[in-house]
Amino acid sequence: MADVGIVLISHSPKIAAGIKDIIRQVITEVPIETAGGTDENEIGTNIDKILNAMEAADTGKGVLLFYDIGSAKMNAEMAIEMSEKENSMLIDAPLVEGSYVAAVEAGMGKSLQEVHDAVIKSFSKR
Repeated sequence: MADVGIVLISHSPKIAAGIKDIIRQVITEVPIETAGGTDENEIGTNIDKILNAMEAADTGKGVLLFYDIGSAKMNAEMAIEMSEKENSMLIDAPLVEGSYVAAVEAGMGKSLQEVHDAVIKSFSKR
């Protein structure tokens, strides 16, 4: 199993689950959790869902959080602050492509910082 986990935060549970399905077609050993929608499975984000996803994805080596838009970033930032773990990072990268790159890098056993940096490097030239 890979060391770094990934959390996909989307306003839509279906989008988060769909991205996870896409990644799972190629990469199976990386912990990936979704935090999509509200408690009522409506459009929006929920800090408790994000915290639960962070906990589930964490192998002890770190969790990289991806988000779709606006309040998802704000809620992810709050979840990181509320979490007792210091090994979680929010990344400003495309949700679909970025999380795919992160999963590939994590699958190769890279550290949280190495995965983060590889994703940023992949999209800094665009």
